Amino acid sequence: MFRTVALRAKALKGLLNRNLRASRYASSSAVATSSWGSSSLLPSMAIPLTGVSLPPPLADHVQPNKLKTTTLPNGFKIASEMSPNPAASIGLYVDCGSIYETPSFRGATHLLERMAFKSTLNRTHFRLVREIEAMGGSTSASASREQMGYTIDALKTYVPEMVEVLIDSVRNPAFLDWEVNEELQKMKVEIGELANNPMGFLLEAVHSTGYSGALANPLYAPESAISGLTGDVLEEFVSENYTAPRMVLAASGVDHEELLKVVEPLLSDLPNVTRPAEPKSQYVGGDFRRHTGGEATHFALAFEVPGWNNEKEAIIATVLQMLMGGGGSFSAGGPGKGMHSWLYLQVLNKYERVQSCTAFTSIFNNTGLFGIYCCTSPDFAAPGIELVANEIKAVAQGKVDQKHLDRAKAATKSAILMNLESRMIAAEDIGRQILTYGERKPIDQFLKVVDQLTLKDITDFTSKVIAKPLTMASFGEVLNVPSYDSVSSEVKKIELS
Repeated sequence: MFRTVALRAKALKGLLNRNLRASRYASSSAVATSSWGSSSLLPSMAIPLTGVSLPPPLADHVQPNKLKTTTLPNGFKIASEMSPNPAASIGLYVDCGSIYETPSFRGATHLLERMAFKSTLNRTHFRLVREIEAMGGSTSASASREQMGYTIDALKTYVPEMVEVLIDSVRNPAFLDWEVNEELQKMKVEIGELANNPMGFLLEAVHSTGYSGALANPLYAPESAISGLTGDVLEEFVSENYTAPRMVLAASGVDHEELLKVVEPLLSDLPNVTRPAEPKSQYVGGDFRRHTGGEATHFALAFEVPGWNNEKEAIIATVLQMLMGGGGSFSAGGPGKGMHSWLYLQVLNKYERVQSCTAFTSIFNNTGLFGIYCCTSPDFAAPGIELVANEIKAVAQGKVDQKHLDRAKAATKSAILMNLESRMIAAEDIGRQILTYGERKPIDQFLKVVDQLTLKDITDFTSKVIAKPLTMASFGEVLNVPSYDSVSSEVKKIELS
């Protein structure tokens, strides 16, 4: 059998060689008999072609597209910027997240995220899907602790249809019983699978433990609340919170005047209700543990940082996260190869029992969290926690050099600029900034703050952060995790040393 395959391969090789030789001779003869004659008579590439007009050269600097914003009489805001992209992204953003959930509405935003783009009072779900497919569009929805977002993406020629479908889905949801019940079953599965994502589980635990008040509300609906979620509950929650002054329609790649003509008739009748004060939250710190056994210990150490309303310090926290970096113990090319962040150099490349170690931030309007998540073998839990504490200490003591800071600053800027090349992210950035600041701040302002950061800024900021109460969360095999008081006192020694 193998001989037959080899003979067929040999015959095929010979056939290919003959064809290639024939092609070579044919092309050579074609060149020899062409009107140009020999290659030495070919015209120079520097000589313009006769009868061909060249397009004008591109400008050395292209002015960025200007953002245009309009506020309707009822307080609803519409913001858009043009782009040369043939597609457009349109998003509707609401100042309403899980922090606005009272006990009777617990889990509502989680279910609203899953009920997005379902049946409306004007369309069945089937019709809605068919209309989006006809546009070649895509939709998405997201729920966070402070805001809700609904987006649609399609070619610019479909802007009127995109806007109408988006607004109908958000303003007129039908909340049919069978659709609600179907999504509740999926939510139960999603909640059950959360334990399979230890980092996501611990991030939720850090918020519920570290905060007292609205920010302690979970992103995921508690199992105990699922039985109380109905279409009527969702309808009441939407009517109370989806009001004109708390909503922004943001678009990337859409002419503003064209957008106004479509949006204004559809949203001018939204109720103009006074925007309520944001529910209060207080950072308190604390300890969370869940013992499930297993072959790994997962833990997170976190501290409070300022929110986006303190712009400079929020940016410092973002750069600090990039500086600390981290990730898994294995990467392309070998363990930690090519990774130059602080946690890779000081932890992952040196300690084989650390399976994962990464910095994270979770920044809100008025407060936020900076922390480090780590996964180790159970017998290395106590040394692992001490190790993470020592690396935070190293930054607070100024052991980070200018090379590390410059790399973190460059990585932060490039990440922001590359993300904003996506029209969907650009539209989201417009909407969320207007909800937070009332305007979209220029990207140059952000980049300027990053460029001006010094080693002293990083050192002073880290020292101030670790002076706050510690939030510690652990999951898995937690029997070897040190007590909260011992870890907290160790952090205080870090702060005082």
